[in-house]
Amino acid sequence: MATQENESLTVGTATAKPGEVVRGAIPGPDIAGGVKVDIPVVVINGASAGPTFWVNAAIHGDEPEGPLACMLAREQIDASKLRGAVVLVPCVNPIAFSAAERGNPLDTFAYDMNRIYPGKPEGYFTDRLAHAHWEAMKDVADMEISIHSGGAHSFLDKAIFVDERPESVELAKAMGAGWGCIMSNFTKSGSPMAALNGAGKVGITVELGGRSYTSPERFRYVGAELAKSIINICYHYDMLDGEATYPDDATIGQQEALLAPASGIFLPEEGVDFLTMMKKGDRIARIVNIFGDEVGALHAPADGMFFGLRALPNVNAGDWCCFFNKVEGPRD
Repeated sequence: MATQENESLTVGTATAKPGEVVRGAIPGPDIAGGVKVDIPVVVINGASAGPTFWVNAAIHGDEPEGPLACMLAREQIDASKLRGAVVLVPCVNPIAFSAAERGNPLDTFAYDMNRIYPGKPEGYFTDRLAHAHWEAMKDVADMEISIHSGGAHSFLDKAIFVDERPESVELAKAMGAGWGCIMSNFTKSGSPMAALNGAGKVGITVELGGRSYTSPERFRYVGAELAKSIINICYHYDMLDGEATYPDDATIGQQEALLAPASGIFLPEEGVDFLTMMKKGDRIARIVNIFGDEVGALHAPADGMFFGLRALPNVNAGDWCCFFNKVEGPRD
């Protein structure tokens, strides 16, 4: 069978002919100082036809793992051998990223873009920026991953959220070996994943990294693992030649956030570990007061595993401490 020719692909100011890699931007609004806030984009357009795979990163500005993953993946993708296209958006929320904050500190009313997406053209500043991104993505992307991490407050190990459609679960498993912590999220709005799923396409949210993994070696590890998954997705969908890997321990489950029952110092139990099955009632961590007296404890709310823990030991009652996956069973 003859190889089908691809067509030029335009995202924002970037137009890539078949076999080209072009940088550009999705135009956004101005801020008061006269600076235009554009969203950077890299379009890798394959030499032959195939699906368009879109990667979003840094919609939360304190999560730098996604931008690194985009850089590393870009180095590994040869446009002349690619079937279809890969669109990398290494920083969806430039002001938040520049401030190293979860959201845009200049926008009090729409601070967190990952709660108001896809925004609206006449809304608050972040609404308008989100809307510009959505307009650029909605008719181009066939599938999308949004890369997240624990940011400034925590570390999250490899975890994925899907809407449980078969195509969503397929994309999750295509992240590769080690990505078996797959949970349900049926939210209909607020994030790129939800918006794209609502448009009848497929998006997932993936988590890896955070505050306690920002040393040079660990940060490189997280970026490399995420880049490897981007390439693995290309293998799975026959966009690149290569053998995809898959998780052999994929589970179906529901997330529960565990909050601190008391104030003090948060101390995980010795021997507990991320993505490791626990029984309901097993102790995850204890909280001691400033004198060392135990004042509270966290226990597994169900059979399952934790995939996220707070990074700072000092904790106040009601603070977020743990993300727990209540495992319902294995996936087929």
